[in-house]
Amino acid sequence: MRLVNLFLGLLLCVALATPVLATDAGQYTLGPGDKMRVTVFGEPHLSGKFLVNANGTIAMPLIEPIAVNGLTLNQTEAEIRKALSAGFMGNPRVSVDILEYRPFFIIGEVIEPGRYPYVADMTVLHAVAIAGGFTPRAAKNKIVMQRDGKEDLPVSNSTPVQPGDIITVKERFF
Repeated sequence: MRLVNLFLGLLLCVALATPVLATDAGQYTLGPGDKMRVTVFGEPHLSGKFLVNANGTIAMPLIEPIAVNGLTLNQTEAEIRKALSAGFMGNPRVSVDILEYRPFFIIGEVIEPGRYPYVADMTVLHAVAIAGGFTPRAAKNKIVMQRDGKEDLPVSNSTPVQPGDIITVKERFF
């Protein structure tokens, strides 16, 4: 049992240390809780780190809050560029990068249910390992997920996890 706990601990350390690659964020859509870096080239006072707030917007200097909920990084760059162009800049060059993804949640029959930071290329089994593994009462083949407002989607151990997902490991009945 100690060896299993050591393995799970090492897996957690490796998972948390894995860098998020830009290609992982290609089609990713932003949502509340995401942290991003906006770079407006040649304008350091407009550049910085921004958090997507609860209503899905970011507040940048000199422009109105921008709704970014559900937008990809490229779409977000275009919206920021448009807002800056409408105000006072001729042709702003904007870059947006993800610094931290919003967390995922895992509840039910896992050792340590709760909120955890998202890691690129994570599967349901990785999420269970991060949460300390299954409890003895876990129904390992009855795992459901909530994603984008859809509840109780049946999943397997190899199902990819996305930021904001809520994973529920059901209890087995003898």
